[in-house]
Amino acid sequence: MSQFNTNRGWLCSAAALAFVAGFAASAQAGECPADMFKPNARQAVDFKPVGVTDTTLGAIDLGKEMAKIKGRELRFRKMVIQPGGIVPWHSHGERPAIIYITEGEIHEYASNCAVPIVHKAGDVVAETSQVSHWWKNTGNKTVVLLSADLIKDPNDHTM
Repeated sequence: MSQFNTNRGWLCSAAALAFVAGFAASAQAGECPADMFKPNARQAVDFKPVGVTDTTLGAIDLGKEMAKIKGRELRFRKMVIQPGGIVPWHSHGERPAIIYITEGEIHEYASNCAVPIVHKAGDVVAETSQVSHWWKNTGNKTVVLLSADLIKDPNDHTM
């Protein structure tokens, strides 16, 4: 085997290892560290929304669809959180959601985690019935996230 092929094989192996290591590290990003996951780790706080724009981009009445989930709407929103902005305390007990952070970095203060959870652009967050939380943009750049949730009341403006 030539020196070129040996070096190329080593470089390909190194690149593959770096990719896998990077993927494993990113899979852990935006999660509560295992030793900090605790029920009732954080109590509700009474913050009002600050520096948040919440725009519904689309919604589907699921009672009118094949799923026939009467009284539920699938909603898709864009939220823009300015530096220092706060998304106030809210529960996902009856409103599961999936969040995708498209820009910036934001801290989540979850009821089941003793430390703030940092979410960065590219992170996806599943918000299930086990979590209540609030979010704060502690940085100096705007945060943009996309949210899909199932709501009961289309007039519910809970963030």
